[in-house]
Amino acid sequence: MERTRDAELRARAAKVVPGGMYGHMNGANLPPVFPQFYTEGEGAHVTDADGNRYVDLMCAYGPIVLGHRHPAVEKAAAAQRDAGDCFSGPSPRLVELAELFVDTVAAADWAMFAKNGTDATTVSLMIARAATGRRTVLAAAGSYHGSAPWCTPNPAGTTPGDRGDLGYFTYNDLASARAAADTAGDDLAAIIVTPFRHDAHHDQELADPEFARGLREICDRTGAALILDDVRCGFRLDLAGSWEPLGVRPDLSAWSKAIANGHALAAITGTDALRDAATRIYATGSFWCSAVSMAAAIATITELRRIDGPALMKAAGTRLRDGLAAQAATHGFTINQTGPVQMPFLTFAEDPHLDVANAWTSACVRRGAIVHPWHNWFMSTAHTPDAIDAALQATDEAFAAVRAGRP
Repeated sequence: MERTRDAELRARAAKVVPGGMYGHMNGANLPPVFPQFYTEGEGAHVTDADGNRYVDLMCAYGPIVLGHRHPAVEKAAAAQRDAGDCFSGPSPRLVELAELFVDTVAAADWAMFAKNGTDATTVSLMIARAATGRRTVLAAAGSYHGSAPWCTPNPAGTTPGDRGDLGYFTYNDLASARAAADTAGDDLAAIIVTPFRHDAHHDQELADPEFARGLREICDRTGAALILDDVRCGFRLDLAGSWEPLGVRPDLSAWSKAIANGHALAAITGTDALRDAATRIYATGSFWCSAVSMAAAIATITELRRIDGPALMKAAGTRLRDGLAAQAATHGFTINQTGPVQMPFLTFAEDPHLDVANAWTSACVRRGAIVHPWHNWFMSTAHTPDAIDAALQATDEAFAAVRAGRP
């Protein structure tokens, strides 16, 4: 597999970009066979800088929900781009998109917009604190809520004070959440929680309905806001909100990733009880009202509603999960597949240092499928049965190669 152009770009980047790359897209954190640079995407496929083509099971870590370069989305974005993108005030697309969110999301009486998931979670905390006049926010230990100083997983460059008003509980452990709420006492402003436990380097863990209902009860009893961080899961599990199937509605929800099919946008939605607080905070950005991204989001959500996107992704994920289970059994591997099928994740038993996972995912990449050894993957509606079968051919060959000791 050719890597000449990728190596050249990495060398150039190392001279002008700190570390050559940063954050979750840093290819240095993955085995060397993984490409760092990509040049093209189409449907369920991506092409790297050296011209190698892959079935993409990462979907840009989540933003691609309808497939790369979806025609309806790109048509809407191009039409808006021709008219203009960045103005001194929003375009009418902002109103149209807010109306669409309110019509789609069960717990949304209003919507406001930003640029990325960190914006959305941070603004949600501001609204909760403005509404309650309190400081303490509870979060599940190890959960990822963004890269701002209050939540970044790497504390370099932050101070203890950045997290001074946070308390922690264990995901799916209602007793620990109740204890943390008791410790916060009258100062509890909010609980922020992901729809399921999707911490990197860990098997995924679906939310126990009793746990979700228990967090809702704590917030109702204390007057705190329940914030659902739907940045990663939003519109893949349920268009009405990821906890809607559990019968639990949040006061605030944070959105980004998939809402505009790869165009940069985030949203905060909330109930009428939080509307006044949302008007009193100051949160803004020169690019937050990008008309192109909002046009793309309108097209994305409209298409997801038309085709029942979550159902299509569930079917694709089920086909993938069943195929991987059969392949692993055939080749003599014990695997764990955890989390919702729309956001697959595979780990190997007795693989504490990810030696097998790194070897197998590297073998998958060499055979034309992009997967990840320690982060969940993502389905899109472009993952047709043919695309999943192409990915499964690569994964089957990868299982065989690892078993033979020649990945």
